[in-house]
Amino acid sequence: MCPAGTRLYEQALRDGRIAAAHTRQAPCLLRFGLLEPSVEDVALLEPVPPVVALHRLLRTSAARVAEERARETRLAETFERLMRVDGRRTIPTQTPALRLLSGTERINEAITEAVEDARHELLCVQPNTHYSGPRGERAHVVAMARDQALLDRGGRIRTLYQHTQRHLPLVLARYEQLRGDVEARTLDEVTDRLIVVDRTVAFVPAGKDALMALEVRHPALISYFSTTFDRLWRLATPMYPKAAQPPSPNGITPRQQAIARLLVEGHTDAVIADRLGMNIRTARVHIAKLAATLGSDSRAQLGYLIARSGILDPGP
Repeated sequence: MCPAGTRLYEQALRDGRIAAAHTRQAPCLLRFGLLEPSVEDVALLEPVPPVVALHRLLRTSAARVAEERARETRLAETFERLMRVDGRRTIPTQTPALRLLSGTERINEAITEAVEDARHELLCVQPNTHYSGPRGERAHVVAMARDQALLDRGGRIRTLYQHTQRHLPLVLARYEQLRGDVEARTLDEVTDRLIVVDRTVAFVPAGKDALMALEVRHPALISYFSTTFDRLWRLATPMYPKAAQPPSPNGITPRQQAIARLLVEGHTDAVIADRLGMNIRTARVHIAKLAATLGSDSRAQLGYLIARSGILDPGP
């Protein structure tokens, strides 16, 4: 019962009736069957005695419980026949090493269940596409509560992003709001989305549309995911809201160095933009600046000048 509904119902019991227009602010009264139209005037509503309304609700609830029990019986009978065909009556005692999850809601439920059981650590790789559009905003809201609960239990959270996410409002808001042992770092390129919970269960995409995911519990795969994350983590740059880029050698920025590395590998502008988490227009602006800095007049010449300039050589 909403507070407004309680007040109106008490008034109706005292006065014997109330105007139907007053119930717009308290739809719970009609939902619970506590008011019904007056026979004399349809613009008025008369209160139903509480004991009568309660009896009606309990009767509906009992019918719903009976229906669910009948459904349980039908399910048991159906699956009993299937189990006879299968020949294996025992219930598996081990959780499957791989489980395919379908649908955003089911995926989020499985991740939430795993994080709620976590006690130590959450490792995440979040590509740029994960924080784009309404889907990213909804995912951010869902993740905040469960992540803060883990931090409150004494766990820690480590997340890898692409450099292009360092100043995204959603990402910045996350680290302004979370309290506890939480840290983020960034790289030019990261893997597809990865979540590892307590190094016992992991979640990875099973399709390009984010509507399918694999829940992984195989120890060998979990070890592989965790080791990959640890190595990327050591190579990544700590992320702070106003972190500045390091000095640029030969006038080439770290972002342009990353683009140059992909250019000499022969990738198109679209592939470069996707791998570095930026739109294609921004990627082309960087490529144009790189070409101007090296004095290139063509794509072929740019690759040659990149190789000759030594900007991709390992530093001291």
